Amino acid sequence: MTFRINLNGKETTLDIDGDMPLLWAIRDIIGLTGTKYGCGIAQCGACTVHVDGEPTRSCQLTVEDAVGTKITTIEGVNGKVAETAQTVWAELDVPQCGYCQSGQVLAAVALLSQNTKPTDENIDEAMAGNLCRCATYHRIRAGIHEAARRLEA
Repeated sequence: MTFRINLNGKETTLDIDGDMPLLWAIRDIIGLTGTKYGCGIAQCGACTVHVDGEPTRSCQLTVEDAVGTKITTIEGVNGKVAETAQTVWAELDVPQCGYCQSGQVLAAVALLSQNTKPTDENIDEAMAGNLCRCATYHRIRAGIHEAARRLEA
């Protein structure tokens, strides 16, 4: 079947099975590889995208269910919050291997868009489920705090 989705602000037409996970459509059909496959069961966060501004696991969302929403991947996230978070991530060397970082950044952007002064508890809650095999959690938290400080300045 043919499905039209709004991906990174552009209407995209896909001629695929509607039961295909959005992750595979984004990576394999459209060719945007910033969104990663991690576990396939929505437990690790590597496949996180924004759906109508909310962090969502794309491995468990079908293309058919994504129709009528606004989907944003790491390649399409923009604006002051996103740019600040990405700049801080690079300056503080937040990622180690980097595999999980697109999901981490998207979760952080969603948090900072809703809460400009997150506490450690707020950060832990917002980032729960975004696993980092390299255990850079302290750098992720520091990155979020620094991005919040810069956004407030």
